[in-house]
Amino acid sequence: MKRIGFLLKVKTDKIAEYKKIHDNIWPEMLDALKRCGWHNYSLFMQNDGTLFGYFETPTDLQTAIEAMGKETINTQWQEMMAPFFESPNGARADEILIRLEEVFHTD
Repeated sequence: MKRIGFLLKVKTDKIAEYKKIHDNIWPEMLDALKRCGWHNYSLFMQNDGTLFGYFETPTDLQTAIEAMGKETINTQWQEMMAPFFESPNGARADEILIRLEEVFHTD
């Protein structure tokens, strides 16, 4: 499994709503994530809206994103979530995430 870490930025005026939406992720979206190899997926947020995401995948980031891109439910989710992110030209979160280099892992 490859470990993927990434950053995004949630608009400060949208933080509370963003968190509320994530209380009840659509079951179809969870199924698509599993089907596309997104395992152990977690999101962490600072008070300023800086979002750190982490997941494990048997492929790589680009392949995992491309697999999700073929899922209709992902398109719906990304369109709904787009207004929450600070992004150039209204790009979707899966198009603007900043990949972090893994520097250390205990295993």
